[in-house]
Amino acid sequence: MAKTTPAKAIKKASLVKERAKIDKVVAKKASAPAKKLSPAQLATEVLCKKIAGILDTHKAEEISTLNLRDKCSFADFMIVASGRAPRHVSALADYVGDMLKKQGTPPLSIEGKESGDWVLIDAGDIIVHIFRPEVRQFYNIEKMWAMPMVNY
Repeated sequence: MAKTTPAKAIKKASLVKERAKIDKVVAKKASAPAKKLSPAQLATEVLCKKIAGILDTHKAEEISTLNLRDKCSFADFMIVASGRAPRHVSALADYVGDMLKKQGTPPLSIEGKESGDWVLIDAGDIIVHIFRPEVRQFYNIEKMWAMPMVNY
C-alpha cells in the first residue's frame, strides 16, 4: 500500500471541502422554486422546440435558441440557424412556414426568402433567423443578443 503524505492528505481534505460546498450550492438551487410559466409561455416553448426540430430534420446547421424573455418585450425566443446555400436557406424557411401554418399559427411575416442570404421569420413570440454561413458570421447576431443588459 502507498503511504499518504501530509501534503496529499491536506490536498485531499481541501478537495472534499470544496466538493461539499459545490454539493450544497447545487442542492440549494434544486430546492429553489422554479419560475411559474403561463399556459401561453409553455405553448411558446413547445412551438420553439418544434421549430428547432424542423430545422434539424431538414439539415440546418448550428441551430441555437436564445431566451429573450428577460431581454426584450417583442419576443420570448430567437432561433438562429444556417443553411448551406441560398436555396437551402429558402427551403428551410418554407419548411418552418409550412409547419407554423399546420400548427394554426401562420407566420406574421417572412422576409428575405427571395435572396436566400438571410431569412427572418416572425412567428409572434418567436423570431427565426436563417442565414448562409458567411452572412451569419458577418452579423454575429447571437453575440449581440447574448450581451448582458445595461440599466441606465
